[in-house]
Amino acid sequence: MTGTTRLLCTVAALGCLSLAGPVLASGGGGGGDLGSNEMPSVSTPRYDPAEEYQKGVTALKTNDFKTADQAFDHVLQASPNHLQTLILSGFTKASLNNFRGARDAYKKAISVDGNQVQAHRGYALALVSLGDNDGANKELDVIKQRVTVCAGTCPQAADLNAAVSAVQAAMASGAKQSSIAPPSLLFGDAKSGDRAYVTAVADINQHHYDAALKSLKAAENVFGPHPDVLTYLGYTNRKLGHYDTAEAYYRQALAIAPNHRGATEYYGELKVVRGDMAGAKQMLAKLDSLCSFGCVEAEDLRHWIATGHE
Repeated sequence: MTGTTRLLCTVAALGCLSLAGPVLASGGGGGGDLGSNEMPSVSTPRYDPAEEYQKGVTALKTNDFKTADQAFDHVLQASPNHLQTLILSGFTKASLNNFRGARDAYKKAISVDGNQVQAHRGYALALVSLGDNDGANKELDVIKQRVTVCAGTCPQAADLNAAVSAVQAAMASGAKQSSIAPPSLLFGDAKSGDRAYVTAVADINQHHYDAALKSLKAAENVFGPHPDVLTYLGYTNRKLGHYDTAEAYYRQALAIAPNHRGATEYYGELKVVRGDMAGAKQMLAKLDSLCSFGCVEAEDLRHWIATGHE
C-alpha cells in the first residue's frame, strides 16, 4: 500500500477528523513548556494558529474587532503567509481605523496570491483611507485590467466589478472605509469544515484533485492554517503539477507542526519529483529521527528515494 493510500485510508476510517480540536500535538506551537531552558527575555508566546483563527472568526461574527485583531495577529506570528488570515486581518484592522495595518495586511496577501480580488479591493480602499489617491488609482487600474481579461466570464467577475465600484465610490467621496470580509471566511462551522475535509479525502482517493482542492479550501476557510489541511493542500497541488504552491503549503504545515510526519513525508516525495535527492534524504533522516522504531512514513519515503516514484 502506498503512503498516500495508507494515510488517506486512516483518515477515511475515522470518518471525521474533528479538526476543530488541538492541532499541535505532533510538535508545533502551544504554550511555553514548564522547565524550558529559554529565558523570559528571549522567549515569546506560542499560539495554536488554528485555534486562534477560529477565535478571530468567532469574534468577527459579533463585531468584536479588537479580539479578532489580536487573534489574527497571533495566527500570523505562526503562519505569516496564510492568505485567508491576511485578508481577515486587513478587514479587521480597517474596521478599527488602523488603515496602515490594513494596507500592509492586504499588500502581503497580494504578494501571496495576486489573484485574490478581496485583497486588491481592500488594499485600494486602505490607500484611499490613507489619502494615497495615486496609489489607489494604480491599484484600481490593476483591478480594471483584471475585469477586461475576465470579460464577464470568469468565476470572479461579480467580485471584480464590485471591487471597481467600491473603490471608485470611495475615491469620489473621500470617506474612510473598510473593505468587506468574504462571507465564505465567516459563516462556516466545524461540522461543515469536517464535511468538506472528508469530501476532499474521498476525492483524493478517486484522483479527483480539482474537486478535492475546492473542498480543502472550504475546510481551510473554517479551520485556518491547520497542518493536516495544509498538508493535503500541498499533496493535491503536487498531483496537479503546481509544485511551487505545493512546497509553500508543506512549509507552512511544518512551520506550525515541525514534527508532522505526513507533511515531512510528502515534502520529501515532492523533492524526489523535483530531482532534489539530497533534500529528500534530509526529510528521510528527519523521519528516521522521529520514528525511533520505524514508521510507515519513513519506509514509504525510503521507497520513493530508491525508485524515484511510488
